[in-house]
This record gives sequence, structure tokens and C-alpha cells, in this order.
Amino acid sequence: MFADRIKTKMIRPILFGLYSLFLIPYSAQAEVPIEKPDLSKPTGIAPAYFGPNALPIIDMLDGRTSSVLRVELAGEGYIGYKEKNRTADLFARVCVPLFTRWANLTVWMPVFGWYDQYDGTGKGAGDAYVSADIQILHNEWFKSPKAKYIPQMTVRAGIKSASGEQFERRRHFDCPGYFFDLAIGQSIPIQSVELRFAGTAGFLCWQTDNARQNDAVMYGLQAQLKHEYFSVQATWGGYVGWEKHGDAPMSIKARAAGHIKGFEPYIQYQYGIKDYPFHQIRLGLVYNINILRRAAKK
Repeated sequence: MFADRIKTKMIRPILFGLYSLFLIPYSAQAEVPIEKPDLSKPTGIAPAYFGPNALPIIDMLDGRTSSVLRVELAGEGYIGYKEKNRTADLFARVCVPLFTRWANLTVWMPVFGWYDQYDGTGKGAGDAYVSADIQILHNEWFKSPKAKYIPQMTVRAGIKSASGEQFERRRHFDCPGYFFDLAIGQSIPIQSVELRFAGTAGFLCWQTDNARQNDAVMYGLQAQLKHEYFSVQATWGGYVGWEKHGDAPMSIKARAAGHIKGFEPYIQYQYGIKDYPFHQIRLGLVYNINILRRAAKK
């Protein structure tokens, strides 16, 4: 009995000391006020304040998927018209029919770029974009004589990588993103040319900071005129984010291309109307390969 009392008297101070060791740090933390971030303030991670390839206006579809493999290489240059910001890069894109003409896998990115801006020069790789493009409506699916009046429609789901370099110099967002859109188009044959009108609407999201993200509505309108040997195209579009602080880029794009036995040399000019303070000129070449026909022959 006496020995047990001695043990109890010795154990109690030890337990109390251990309890105090755990209690003191939590008590000290409780005395420090926690500063909550002001979530109403814009992050500034928006296209108006970064380089031209941070999150450009994504090229819209015209309501049709591609029946051929399209391999594209281009050189492009950007000139900022609000501050010193010149960029040149190598652009690549590939569009692959996924065993059918009604579904494509498209991958594109500025492979490597060089820039000269207000705080010096530099170089680096850009973000990669991957999308699945699916035809959900086409007039060829109907046998009615009036099927020619049925428009074509596609849906697209895509992701953006976080591989772009030099966030600290405002070249690329150091964050992933994703988007969904729907495009609808209709062609009007006029003698030897095809006149086509298309529109698109969708949703774009990218991560900003403090575990937040910016959600934007995508939009676009397009007109095309296509001949056997050439085509011209004009596009107006952009997206509008919820922060309302440099995240509503809008631009017009004009493109002219030739068509020579599967090759499409082209030139494109883009002018940023709002929150995209750049002129863009792109010179490129597209090569079309009918891999579905070759696969069918085998």
C-alpha cells in the first residue's frame, strides 16, 4: 500500500508535466490572431498582365471535326502595344482522328519562345493544351432531302498544363486549367465556293492563388469563305472571367490559307481588342494526311 502511494505521487507530476508540454504550444498559437485573406480582391493572374501565351484566346471549332490527320508548324510573333513586350515562338499542333472522322484528339502548344520585355530578355517553353473534339450532330446522319439545312455541332473538352515557365516575370501562369465548349456551324454553297458561319460558347477555368480559381465564359463568332485552292476566315471571340480585372480578353483574328495537294500554307493576324494588348502575326504550314482511308485499305 505504501509503495503504491509513492508510485502514484511520482507518476502524477510526470503526467502533469507531459500534459503541460502539449498544452503550452496550442495556448501560444491561440493567442496569435489569424489573418484571413481578402477573397474579394482580384489576384491579377489574368491575360492583361502576362505574356501573350499565358492564357490566349483558344481557337474555336466551326462545328465540324476533322476527317484527316492535321500536322501544323508555325512561327509567330507578338508585339505589345501598351508596354515593351515582344515575343517570338515556334508553335505546333496536331489533330488526330480517333479511328473515325467524328472524334479527334488535338494537342497544341508554343514549343519554345523568346521574349524581350520591360525588365529584360529571356526564353522558355509554354503550356501544352490537349482536347477531345466530338461530333454530336451532322447533316450527313440524316437521309431526308431537307438534311442540308441541319447544322453541324461539336463539343470539346480540354485541359491546360502548368508547364509554362517564368511566372515571376509574368510570362505564364504557373497553374493548370480546363475548358468545355460547344460549337455550331452551317455552310452555304455559292457556285464554286463555300460560305460558312459558326458560333461557340463554353466554360474556361484556371487556378489563381490561395486555392482559388477563375471561372470564365467563352464565346466566339466566325465566318469562312472556302474555295478549292484557297480560304479566308475571320473570327471574333474571347472569354470573360469573374474577377473583372484584366480577365476578359477579346480579339479578332483574320486568316488566309492556300490549298495545294494536302498542304495549307497560311498567314494569320490577331488584334487584341480588350485585356489582350498584343498584335500577333503567325506564318504556318498545315499538312493533311488521310489516315482513315489508308487504314481502310489495309
